[in-house]
Amino acid sequence: MPFIEESDLLDLHKDIDKAQIINERLLDQIKFKNKDLRRLKLQRNVLMGITGLFLIGVLAITSFTAGLSSKKSFENQNNLLVSIDSLDAIKTRIDNLKTQNEELSLVREFYLAKAFLDKEKIYSVQVKSFVDNNVTLASEALTNTLFVKTNPFYAYSLGNFETLDEAQSFRKQLVSMGFKDAFVASYKDGKRIKIEDPY
Repeated sequence: MPFIEESDLLDLHKDIDKAQIINERLLDQIKFKNKDLRRLKLQRNVLMGITGLFLIGVLAITSFTAGLSSKKSFENQNNLLVSIDSLDAIKTRIDNLKTQNEELSLVREFYLAKAFLDKEKIYSVQVKSFVDNNVTLASEALTNTLFVKTNPFYAYSLGNFETLDEAQSFRKQLVSMGFKDAFVASYKDGKRIKIEDPY
């Protein structure tokens, strides 16, 4: 058997330990590289999946749009065949809509005027008062009328005038028609302020 000296044996152990440390480091590097490769492979698979879905989506949208464009061209061909009768019907409908719009404008102007009158002092001619609130003549829809609660009565007045002179003149006309008890009152915010001089 050959003989090994102790110093050589120690050097040999040191070399083995160094080789073992190098092997462990190399194994760690291999593990790290394997993790890196798995991550890259997963990223590549996800990217390929997304790309595939994107391509499928693009193809679906393209085929859908192509179907719509062919449908539109078919509809355009049908629209060219519209008869003159249907154009007259459309014209009539437009005229009806214009008329309705004008009527709605009048209604809107009425309500704006009514809101304005509620804020300003106005004069009206009271023709009657009632104990109960069941008078069929009194309606918010009637123009130039006021129906006001003056405790304990409900007063029914005609006309909305800016000046006292206009209201007094209208009162004279009502008296000549038979409303002998008619008198002029001033109103603001829908409430009676006072009874005015009749002349």
